[in-house]
Amino acid sequence: MRRTSALFPLLLLGLAVTLVSRDPQLDPRLKNSARLPERNGWIEVHLEGSPAQIGFQHGYLLAPEIQDTLRDIAAEMTHDEKKDWAFFRNAAREILWPHVEQEYRDEIAGIVEGVNARGVKADIWDLAALNAWLELPYYDKTLTAGGGSGATAEHCSAFAATGSYTKDGRVVIGHNNWTSYPSGERWNIIFDIVPVRGNRILMDGMAGLIHSGDDFGLNSAGIIITETTITGFKGFDADGIPEFVRARKAMQYANSIDDFARIMKDGNNGGYANNWLVADRKNNEIASLELGLKNVTLQRTTDGFFVGSNFPADPKLTREETNFDPSDRSLSANARHERWLALMQQYKGKIDVAAGQKFLADHFDSYQGKVDPGERSLCGHVELSPRGMGDWQAPYAPAGAVQNKITDAAGAQKMTLSAALGHACGLNFKAGPHLQKHPDFAWMKDIMRDMDARPWTKFGAR
Repeated sequence: MRRTSALFPLLLLGLAVTLVSRDPQLDPRLKNSARLPERNGWIEVHLEGSPAQIGFQHGYLLAPEIQDTLRDIAAEMTHDEKKDWAFFRNAAREILWPHVEQEYRDEIAGIVEGVNARGVKADIWDLAALNAWLELPYYDKTLTAGGGSGATAEHCSAFAATGSYTKDGRVVIGHNNWTSYPSGERWNIIFDIVPVRGNRILMDGMAGLIHSGDDFGLNSAGIIITETTITGFKGFDADGIPEFVRARKAMQYANSIDDFARIMKDGNNGGYANNWLVADRKNNEIASLELGLKNVTLQRTTDGFFVGSNFPADPKLTREETNFDPSDRSLSANARHERWLALMQQYKGKIDVAAGQKFLADHFDSYQGKVDPGERSLCGHVELSPRGMGDWQAPYAPAGAVQNKITDAAGAQKMTLSAALGHACGLNFKAGPHLQKHPDFAWMKDIMRDMDARPWTKFGAR
């Protein structure tokens, strides 16, 4: 969920290689895996087996997409953080990798083997840095800002509701992912993972990541997970467990909200600090885990709602770990928070999947008191904003809501979710006209594509 530069990555990563076709049946590690035909822009993959097998299947089946994603993320990170890709590879190797447990080391190594088998040159540190791309800027800012005074950006809008707030009294949970359009256009994988240990997982994600990244998914134990980042957060513990490891482990092994909170808090490194929204369809309980580095709060209910729009909720966390101003109604996070509260009351007793889809397409600006798609609407359009926001300070930055997901208790019981690529409101983004009108973003030319709004599509474990 950020931005990036363009010419250097192909040479540095050695990714300018023709993919080699090969009979999948020649490698027994591909048994029980599948890549399904694309649906409305989404690529579905089924992965099954040991960590090494799952990784190999992932790398082999998604090799072209991993090649493309590495190129984009390397370009965005080097542009944004003003560091070369070698810096992030080294940080992944020296700072994060010592704290990655063997199961996920094996899976990442398997991805490398899979992409290499298809003729894509990438190594373990490329894939480790790719998996950590959302949290490495937190580490970087502790170096460049003298121990953590640099603050990170905001991404995403989300809600979870249950009890008297929903139509059937059971849980409903939805999320839209806010990021740069180049990275968002590549957030189009639906992973159906059956590991030998832990729960089956259905989640969205990017090619090459062992975790969702924007963290929307559900498991066969009935746990549904999403999050939004904490705006302006600062702090990182280099001795902690990487966020991408804890997020994947929680998705795979949590059987309850207590399990989820325990896994996420254990070894918390402060990277990619989020307010996590979690639901347990078995008892229709929802929770909010605001996971700072120093301040952690867990709230839960069987009758109510939690919303996320990048606002820090705990005053102590806000004061000690962010540079956020909760009193400024013009800020995107505050305006969207205000809108969420209004929608929860307006739709109390009527919230279902259809209502949630409307929420994620909403264009009302609470600060202005009118419909105006921009950085303050739940369906974010930073590209229409004359002032930018958060990580995208430049006016008219090509960023905002890039895709959407939602499910309810009945859907989660069947291991299904609905997802829509692009803006849920139906507005399309065209790269060419935008770049012509706003030449400040010419550095994105080689990585940015059109982002059309696609219809809601249902996906399920196969």
